[in-house]
Amino acid sequence: MDTADLSGYRYDQASLNHSHGYLLPTVFRLLDELNLPADQRRLFELGCGNGSVAHALTQRGWDVTGVDPSVEGIAQAHRAYPDLKLYPGSAYDDLATQYGQFPVVLSLEVVEHVYFPRQYAKTVFNLIHSGGGTALLSTPYHGYWKNLAMALTGKMDRHFTALWDHGHIKFWSMPTLTALLEETGFGVIRFERVGRIPPLAKAMIAVAQKSG
Repeated sequence: MDTADLSGYRYDQASLNHSHGYLLPTVFRLLDELNLPADQRRLFELGCGNGSVAHALTQRGWDVTGVDPSVEGIAQAHRAYPDLKLYPGSAYDDLATQYGQFPVVLSLEVVEHVYFPRQYAKTVFNLIHSGGGTALLSTPYHGYWKNLAMALTGKMDRHFTALWDHGHIKFWSMPTLTALLEETGFGVIRFERVGRIPPLAKAMIAVAQKSG
């Protein structure tokens, strides 16, 4: 499969975007709560985009390896952050064989874009150490009250737009994302809702454990 343009994103710079403003504070807290020793603070970022998140993580002491299907994104990352280990690739590749396994896998705002979510989840699972580790996966939040609010305010078409090439093709709820992760072999799955009050959250972050 040719995945060179499947991200649907265009990158003309290598800085953080607006969604990182509400995602990263919680991501940083969750990573800190893992209490990993310095020599184990290794993380694989699946969907690293333009490298801005990887750069922020390295500034907090993480050793980051990442891939993204966006050729533009990886090019921007290499120009802005030449020391980062970021490469072209996607969840449809055998990433664990290519890059090894990690204590943590981070994937922000990716699962809603993938055509084959079971393959994506399997790739995340395989990237985590066989002895155990953690996956942090974010995606837009969907729930009854938020969907009702969008319907009442006439924003359903904008949110669920069909006019974004390679855009959001899966709309996850907590139960459906839990089902995907449990089917793959993950356990101890919990969620953090971020952006706005919880019933109207912009995104949710799944915290999933792989047991040894």
